Amino acid sequence: MLKQTIKCLLLSSLVFASVSCKKEAAKPANLNLERAQVTLDSLYAHYLADSTNLLRETYPFNDKYSATYLASEEQANIPNAYSYLWPFSGTFSAVNVLLETSKDKKYKDLLDSKVLPALEKYFDTTRTPYAYSSYISDAPQSDRFYDDNVWLGIDFTDVYMLTKEEAYLNKAKLIWDFVISGCDDKLGGGIYWCEQKKESKNTCSNAPGAVFALKLFKATNDSTYFSHGKNLYKWTKENLQDSTDYLYFDNIALNGNIGKAKYAYNSGQMIQAAALLYNLTNDKQYLTDAQNTAQSAYNYFFEDFKDEKGEQFKLLKKGDVWFSAVMLRGFIELYEIDKNPLYLDAFKKSLDYSWAHARDDKGLFDKDLSGKTKDESKWLLTQAAMVEMYARLAAIN
Repeated sequence: MLKQTIKCLLLSSLVFASVSCKKEAAKPANLNLERAQVTLDSLYAHYLADSTNLLRETYPFNDKYSATYLASEEQANIPNAYSYLWPFSGTFSAVNVLLETSKDKKYKDLLDSKVLPALEKYFDTTRTPYAYSSYISDAPQSDRFYDDNVWLGIDFTDVYMLTKEEAYLNKAKLIWDFVISGCDDKLGGGIYWCEQKKESKNTCSNAPGAVFALKLFKATNDSTYFSHGKNLYKWTKENLQDSTDYLYFDNIALNGNIGKAKYAYNSGQMIQAAALLYNLTNDKQYLTDAQNTAQSAYNYFFEDFKDEKGEQFKLLKKGDVWFSAVMLRGFIELYEIDKNPLYLDAFKKSLDYSWAHARDDKGLFDKDLSGKTKDESKWLLTQAAMVEMYARLAAIN
């Protein structure tokens, strides 16, 4: 009888193990997470410069590359061996999101062993408040941008919330001291774009400035950060929103002239700030703000597209891919509240299509996600943005 019982138990165990294995085998892979990981590997394979862990700005490397996004033409025309801060910072965001989504310790190790040591080469202690310069500190002194530092501050705050390691929070607070030093009473408030050229106050420093402050409030429970976040959101909405479509203009000059270009990241950060404010205050006006801007951003930054099989869907328009990645942050923050899948479904369609059509044999992406136009030179920040977007979508059920 005992032998028969043992035999039955063993048989049951084998059946259970077999069923468990089948379930495990049938478990679908997280395709977007795999794509993020593969793209990050391609990034490091083709942009890593040397043992400093710094990165090249372009692939293939071009020692005559001229950046078009700097305040100083003189600085932009100096050939540099390494990436400027802004493109490099995209790798910080990308690895952060991979750590958050995958929970894999290797990404924490990558941050601490490669990304952050290289980032410190941009850290400038020759001017106060301390902050990150647009180029490495071993080179001649470069401009310091408030928006460059805001993106870093958001990342340091995010990784602190993931790990609770005080060093990350301390760095975020230090960055905040620099960012808020760029705010004065001209135009009624707002943060400038560049410390050395205080000629305009831009959505790209104020909208993420609001997001950064609100994240710091959540990390510290210090109401000073909440007040700054709320005020920056209010100032940006009052001064830079297009009242006809709820989207955001690029900047306002000190003479009051509006730079009317509209970029995906500007509206995306105002969506995220509004969603954060709604969660913190339960004031429905913030939710309405976020939804209005999201609908217009969807209409403006996506286009109707038909693939080779005749399937029609919305595709991200050709442009700065990183701007789209930052817009995705806003859409996700809003989705966590209203669960409207429309915008994230459009991102998923665009990224599925781009994997097959806008990616070369080295695993690097073109800016045109339709694949119709190809880039001879591929920008570092585009690759980091693709990693970030795939990793963020991997976390969405």
